[in-house]
Amino acid sequence: MIRRSTPTVTIDNVLMGTDHPVVVQSMTNTPTANVSATAAQIKELADAGSELVRITVNDFEAAKAVPDIKKRLTDVGCNVPLIGDFHYNGHVLLTKHPETAQTLAKYRINPGNVGKGAKRDENFATMIEVALSHQKPVRIGVNWGSLDQDLFTTMMDDNAKLPEPKSFKNVVYDAMVKSALDSAQLAESLGLPKDKIVLSVKMSDVQDMIHVYRQLSEKCNYVLHLGLTEAGGAVKGITASAAALGILLNDGIGDTIRMSLTPEPGKSRALEVQGCTHLLQSLGLRFFMPSVISCPGCGRTDSDGFIHLAKDINTYIEDSMPTWKESYPGVEKLTIAVMGCVVNGPGESKFADIGISLPGTQEDPSVPVYKDGKFFKTLKGNQIKKEFITILDTYISEKYSLKTAKV
Repeated sequence: MIRRSTPTVTIDNVLMGTDHPVVVQSMTNTPTANVSATAAQIKELADAGSELVRITVNDFEAAKAVPDIKKRLTDVGCNVPLIGDFHYNGHVLLTKHPETAQTLAKYRINPGNVGKGAKRDENFATMIEVALSHQKPVRIGVNWGSLDQDLFTTMMDDNAKLPEPKSFKNVVYDAMVKSALDSAQLAESLGLPKDKIVLSVKMSDVQDMIHVYRQLSEKCNYVLHLGLTEAGGAVKGITASAAALGILLNDGIGDTIRMSLTPEPGKSRALEVQGCTHLLQSLGLRFFMPSVISCPGCGRTDSDGFIHLAKDINTYIEDSMPTWKESYPGVEKLTIAVMGCVVNGPGESKFADIGISLPGTQEDPSVPVYKDGKFFKTLKGNQIKKEFITILDTYISEKYSLKTAKV
């Protein structure tokens, strides 16, 4: 896939744009004024792989908390850039709290929520001026749920006068794109350079989102943030987000992504980060940890055996990655096959870097292991998991230590 050409936007130590990997970001859902809870969730998201974390800055208490949150993170070695999410009163909060304006790595401005009438451009200009004074980039984030109603009403009225009016949805698409581009052009006219501007046009329907981002990408070369807003939770939210993001990324559209998932009560917020990293790895755009190839199981398989082994290997990889990442550069591209019967087991095991093919129902109770496409040895008995992990450790040490030596 060929990514569309964009400038490079720098957010602290994170680079976004054509010449850089697609960046993963997420957002907290704690009250920002609660410093300890917010700092803890930011660290959890960063540890999961989020390279940017957005926080709500909605009142004076939240704005005052930002420097303290940043200090707590710095004290524990977490240097993830923080993005301030502003609606309605951002022009006031940023001017009244210069330390917060300096601490934040980027501002998110929703052009539909910066004011009404003459105040809209004035408030927007104030926020851009603060960004300029602190040399901060800005994301202009248009959202269907808070689209500029004055702009939309005008465009609907103009559409009604056409000999062949467009559909309601097409006017929405046009309004989303126009709001983003008009705001970006206004920001540039105020002195904010293109390499300090990120755009997004979020919608909650998969096909709508795909359409409006394609339309926007044809009309500009700003860095684009992708997200299916209000995606829902659990399987539905991940599936819908992956469909929308995957199609656009495969088209070469998108420089940074988020999955806006409704969290389950009491469950980790980090699921939205994991969804993004798995999606990017599935598309071959980035690699974060070794991939385990495992079959779904059928009537031929001893499901208890290969399912447990696949789960155990995944857990072992997750637990080992902090060490492997430091000691074995490149290990994140490793593929490991854990298969359940003779139909596809040997073939998948040979195709992977290292693989194991457990016996299916009524098959010989021997377990072949393959390395680099060739048969390595047969395992038998009750210690198969332990023996395979030992083989895996040795393989990683030999293969990626040599890689390190070459560097």
